This record gives sequence, C-alpha cells and structure tokens, in this order.
Amino acid sequence: MEIRELLAVAMFLCFIALIFTGFPVAWVLGGLAVFFTALSIVVERDLGIYTGVDWAYSSLVVDRIWDLMDNWVLVALPMFIFMGLLLDRSGVAAELMNNFARLFGRVRGGLAVTVALIGILLAATTGIIGASVVLLALLGLPVMLGQGYSKELASGTVCAVGTLGILIPPSIMLVLMADRLAISVGDLFLGALLPGIMLGGLYIAYILVFSALRPEVAPIPAVSPELSLRLLRDVLWAVLPAAGLILAVLGSIFFGVATPTEAAGVGAFGALLLAWGKRQLSREVLREVLVHTTRTAGYLFAIFVGATAYSLVLRGLGGDQLIEAALIGLPFGPNGIVITILAFTFMLGFFLDWIEITLIVLPLVAPVVQGLGFDLVWFTVLFAVCLQTSFLTPPVGFALFYLKGVAPEGIDVGTIYRGVVPFILLQLVGLVILFSWPAIATWLPSVAYTR
Repeated sequence: MEIRELLAVAMFLCFIALIFTGFPVAWVLGGLAVFFTALSIVVERDLGIYTGVDWAYSSLVVDRIWDLMDNWVLVALPMFIFMGLLLDRSGVAAELMNNFARLFGRVRGGLAVTVALIGILLAATTGIIGASVVLLALLGLPVMLGQGYSKELASGTVCAVGTLGILIPPSIMLVLMADRLAISVGDLFLGALLPGIMLGGLYIAYILVFSALRPEVAPIPAVSPELSLRLLRDVLWAVLPAAGLILAVLGSIFFGVATPTEAAGVGAFGALLLAWGKRQLSREVLREVLVHTTRTAGYLFAIFVGATAYSLVLRGLGGDQLIEAALIGLPFGPNGIVITILAFTFMLGFFLDWIEITLIVLPLVAPVVQGLGFDLVWFTVLFAVCLQTSFLTPPVGFALFYLKGVAPEGIDVGTIYRGVVPFILLQLVGLVILFSWPAIATWLPSVAYTR
C-alpha cells in the first residue's frame, strides 16, 4: 500500500475515532482536512514521496463550497424542517391520537397500532426524527402504559415508528442523498415511498401478531366506544388535514406540478395554515419554530462545509480509488459486494450518525455499485433503509435518547434497548425484501413523471 493510501486510511480512522470525543462534527471534518493536507505536504517535501495534495489542491474547497451554497435543491431543507416543526405544534397529531385510539380500542394491540399509523402520517408530513419520537412518546406512551401495555412493546413502537420520517418522503435525508449523488429528488422520493410504507406495514403486522400470541403485553380495554358512522366521520375529519398536506407536497412532486424545492415551500405554507386553523399559531410559537429551524439548518450546512473539505482531501489521497479497488476485489460477485456495503453501513450505524455516513461513505460507494450495473435509485433507497437502523442501534441511537428524555418514570435505557430489538430485526427483514425485489423501489419512478 502506498504512502498516500495509508494517509487516506488514517484519515478515515481518525474521523471515526474523533467522533467519540463529542467535538462538533463539522469541526472534526474540516480540521482533519487541514491536518492531513499539512501532513501530505510534509511527507512530499521531507520524504520526496508524491501525495497529490497540497494547499493549492485544497483551495478547490472554496469553489465546491460556493457550488454547495448556490444549490437550489438544498433550499428545500430549511422549508421541510420548518414544516415539520410547525406541524408538531399544530395539534394535528393529538387529534389523530384521540380518534384512532377510539377506532382501534377494541383491537388487541390497537393502541400500538394507533401510534404506528400516526407515526406513518407524521413521517409523510414532517421528516424530523427527534420531533416525531418526542411527540409520539408524549401522546402515546402514557396511554399505552395506562392501558397495561408492556413497557418494551410501547417504547419500541414509539422509537421505531418515529424513525420512519427519515425514509418516507419528504425526507431531508433523501434530499441530501439526491444532492450528493446528482440524481433526481423526485425519483428518490418515489422510490422510497413504497419501502417506507412496507416497513410501517411490517411494524403493524408484528404488533398484531405479537399481541395475539402474548395477550398480556397488550390488554384490551374494559370499556371502548362502539364502531359507528360518527366515529368514522371523526377519524376521517382528523386525517384530512395531514392527508391534504401530504397530497399538496408529494402530489405536486409526483405529478410534475412542482419541483421538490417548490413543493417544500407549499408544505411550509400549508403548515402555517394548519397551525392557524387549529389556533396554535402565535408570535411566540412562530419565533420558537424559526429559531429551531435556523439552528437545525445551520448545523446541517456546517457539516456540509466540513464534509466538502474532508471528501476533497480524502479523494486527493486516493481514498475513493482505494475503496473501489477493495470492493471490486471482493470474491463475492456484484450482489455480494452490495451486501458487504450494506453490512458495513449497518455496523457504522452503531457509531456514526446518518449525516456523516450520507456525506462521507455514500458518495464513495455509490459509483462502484452503479459501475456494477445496479440501479442507483434502488441502491440509494436500500442504503437509506439500512441507515434508518442507525437511529435505533446503541450506543449512538438518537431515537433512544430522544425517547429517554421524555419517557415516564419506569422506562429506563435497558427497557428501551430491549423494546427496539424486534423492530431492528424487522428493518433488516425489510432490507432483505427490498434487496430481493428491486421493483418495490424502481416501479414508481419508472411510471411517474417527475421534474
């Protein structure tokens, strides 16, 4: 292995190690880019070994950052974030919880199914994992625990369903992936829609089967309302606002009426209208949502800048060529290479956040997969499903921390860990299904018109 390749490997290992220091990720990425540029210059000057990286090469970061900040697609990020945060304050989810709980009250496991359905709707309107998990925990956990539900089932359901927002469009992760790989955001949204719904269906199926096999984990309430036309009307009336917003955002993209960026504006405006209609829109609420939106968007774009510098230096040291040669040299065949990438991504999810993996790892492995003849939309959706597990796998499973922060007394970390294990396995089952039947991700993009 050449010196420059050793430097590339050391750069990647240093990144993983420094993540555990708790230092801001953006500074870690940018700092490593500067440090390894200086180290490469020293190696070339003192040892006479060509590295290909110097300050003149690293100055290309300026042009790349300009292209990043001038990117029209990324304008959608703050608007989708604003939409999700404002929806959480609109009272839509609370109304859904009350009516769905009445509808499914007579079904064993019905309250957990209710949380799952609300989570799917929230995923299609917010895409903000922290907000979804916290909201579902505040609305659903006290009700389920009061009904006598198993703590593990209740906490696992909230955590798993809350992470669907990272996959079901509109998802900020999919926007980032589309930008990094220069593919259509609309195609990626279409490709992820059915897999996201499939995962939600797997969760609901598991809840119903598990509750039937072990009735003690999900007791049926002694008193529950009778099914009536009025109850169905109340449920429909509660679903309409969220369904209308989903149709406005995703429908405008899928039918070619608007670009994802324009649809994000539609969603932000729709969230304002919903909050105003529910009488939840005040100056204080608007200020709080705008501050959180700015902080979240600033955090993301700071990481973009650091990742841009890091990726440039890593590629200059031959890191992309090293990874490509290592993957192609595997004696597994094309399918085996994809499986290896997904297994490696799953393991990284135990230690890294989805943002770092999306910005650093995905651009390195996607060209290899595309070169092997696989559909890039299908692989990207596979990668996204695999990354969803990073929210649930300890020790860096952020959904676990979000839940622990608002969980009622008696829900400890061990309970949450035990609760999410079946759902992690279900995500892996969904990954296998999607790998075996690529049409689940490729069919909608092939028949729909997207801009």
